[in-house]
Amino acid sequence: MRFYIVDDDPAVRHMLAELIEDEELGTVAGKAADGSAVEADMLALKKADVLLIDLLMPGRDGIETVRSLGGAYTGKIIMLSQVESKDMIAEAYSLGLDYYITKPINRVEVVSVIRKVAERLQLERSIHAIRRSLSGLPGNGPGYADSASAGGSAGPAGRSGPPAADRLLAAGRAHLAELGLIGEAGSADLLDMLRAAAELDRETSFGRDFPALKDIFERAAVTRLGPEAEPAAVQKEVKAAEQRVRRALQQALAHLASLGLTDFGSPVFEAYAAKYFDFTEVRKKMLELEQEAPPSSPKLNIKKFLQVLYYESKPSSP
Repeated sequence: MRFYIVDDDPAVRHMLAELIEDEELGTVAGKAADGSAVEADMLALKKADVLLIDLLMPGRDGIETVRSLGGAYTGKIIMLSQVESKDMIAEAYSLGLDYYITKPINRVEVVSVIRKVAERLQLERSIHAIRRSLSGLPGNGPGYADSASAGGSAGPAGRSGPPAADRLLAAGRAHLAELGLIGEAGSADLLDMLRAAAELDRETSFGRDFPALKDIFERAAVTRLGPEAEPAAVQKEVKAAEQRVRRALQQALAHLASLGLTDFGSPVFEAYAAKYFDFTEVRKKMLELEQEAPPSSPKLNIKKFLQVLYYESKPSSP
């Protein structure tokens, strides 16, 4: 990855550049002391994948700079600042910010965030490559992916084609990556369940009346085993999948609790902790990790988790 660093403090610029090189996270494409030096064309010329920018600077600050890019910059944006105003942070996120890191800079946090950004970039590029491959298949013209992305139909039945499913699964993978679940066995089950929920949504338009968890588990199991699978085999797979998902949710809970202990203002912790889990369980896990409470079995609501994951990942209607 290539980074462009913008901060009015030369010590911070040097520290970030040194950290990127020491941890072999990528290369520094350029540096600037003020946002007025940052333009979308310049970032494109530098081939910058990630913009690391300070929130408050004496000339043009980080929010003004991101606003000036107006979406023309397609890379990732990580903002740094000592300011903890939730209104300012919310405004930054509304403009396209990907992550927020508080100062003074914590080396572990910066490395962790950059690696998450790298995972997301790699995932998005893989999905883009898949879409390009799909657009070259027979029956898929050059506008195939574009029309589906715009909410168009594919096929005689007028149902969403593969690119719509790709967008759902790509977003789902991105959320699971932020929850620390990529690589966990249960993450594959959760993605299968996302696909099953999308199929049920197309068939019944359930809106916010999310289907029964049992129906989603069974549909995902049938898809995995094949339509000729015996009912007993399907139920066995459902039970195994439920166990894998429970283990995955335990991992996600521990990951969020760990983020909260490291930085209670972590954007991932703030955005996901209470959304995917009962915050009482998150707090209990935090106390366990601090060894201030004995280990316990968390109360996990699989349906709530999947429902949030589905609506967070579902492409917006045109």
